[in-house]
Amino acid sequence: MQGYLAYSLAGHDKDRIYLIIKEDADYVWLVDGEFRTLDNPKKKNKKHIQIIKKYGQETDLEVITNEKIKYVIKRLSGKDIKQVTDRQ
Repeated sequence: MQGYLAYSLAGHDKDRIYLIIKEDADYVWLVDGEFRTLDNPKKKNKKHIQIIKKYGQETDLEVITNEKIKYVIKRLSGKDIKQVTDRQ
């Protein structure tokens, strides 16, 4: 799942879009480039996310930046990253 964009389905961050940067058997680590940066990813249960699509660019953590992540999420959602996305 590393390199995929995903919605949060549960928690105080419900409906936010994140990039998955790491995974193990039960958890993924998520970043949005603004509140959750590459230096401070959010650990979340896999059951509480919904995969959207492949990021489509290099997902090598050496190359990716918080600014690139913010740009991709903003383009995908069509809104400012601080606003909650409307998925209804």
